[in-house]
Amino acid sequence: MNVTIISNRAAVLAAITEAKKRALEICGGKAETYAKKECPVKTGNLRNSITHTQEDENTEAIGTNVEYAPYVELGHHQQPGRYVPAIGKRLVAEYVAGHPFIRPAIEDHMTEYQQICNNEFSKI
Repeated sequence: MNVTIISNRAAVLAAITEAKKRALEICGGKAETYAKKECPVKTGNLRNSITHTQEDENTEAIGTNVEYAPYVELGHHQQPGRYVPAIGKRLVAEYVAGHPFIRPAIEDHMTEYQQICNNEFSKI
């Protein structure tokens, strides 16, 4: 009696890697859409700059390269009375509260992202 053992390890690992890549891409796209919906808009520059990219095999990043994005997301202190030519006004408030748009796009939809991952891995 001859026994032949065949390993499908490489195929299984490749399928897992592809499922993970698909899940990250789908979740990133959803998070980008949610962030754009939450983003406050004056000119559209900030909203239009929001993107997602796969940083490595385990990380999907969502964000923007607009320099003032952290101030919008987190809020900021400013100097009341200072004239700002870009807006043509003097600053009134000492603190401007943030309007989070990235964090809620991720945290408020974790159940959906988990379901996406489950769906993609169930295809293996």
